[in-house]
Amino acid sequence: MTDIKLIIPSQEHEKEAFEFMKEFSEYNSKTYGTGGLYRYDNYGEWLLKLEEDLDLPNIPEEKVPASTYFLIRESDNKIIGMINIRHKLNEFLLNEGGHIGYSIRPTERKKGYGTIMLKLALQKCRELNLDRVLITCDKINIASAKVIQNNNGMLENEMFSETFSEVIQRYWIDL
Repeated sequence: MTDIKLIIPSQEHEKEAFEFMKEFSEYNSKTYGTGGLYRYDNYGEWLLKLEEDLDLPNIPEEKVPASTYFLIRESDNKIIGMINIRHKLNEFLLNEGGHIGYSIRPTERKKGYGTIMLKLALQKCRELNLDRVLITCDKINIASAKVIQNNNGMLENEMFSETFSEVIQRYWIDL
């Protein structure tokens, strides 16, 4: 899997991004770590939102800076996954959301892409000078828990999330 990499979303990936999101809808699957793409019909507006996520002086108090990446397979330019890295934690993220959210498209699951994508994202976290990263997942999402564990995630605890109406697991990864 040497032909995959994390890239910053750009206009050239509009068609692939909407195909990625359409697949989640077709499979009735949840999306995480997409920087809110599911809320946008206009790709350009979403790209502007991603820029605003990094506009430190103008980020609203209840938000944190965040970077969103596509995991691209270069051989066919296909978006395999998306990952969102929050540069710091607010109270909600510390309790329920964590530093990182991610999704692998349904037809590319169980192929090891999640583990590789998280590994690449952890390198981005090091570049942000983070020394410890919190990642959460639904307890029923065994595949996501394995991705986190494959990247040295240590389970701190489980808690019921009122926001997600799920028991979530909270993992820490020391960088």
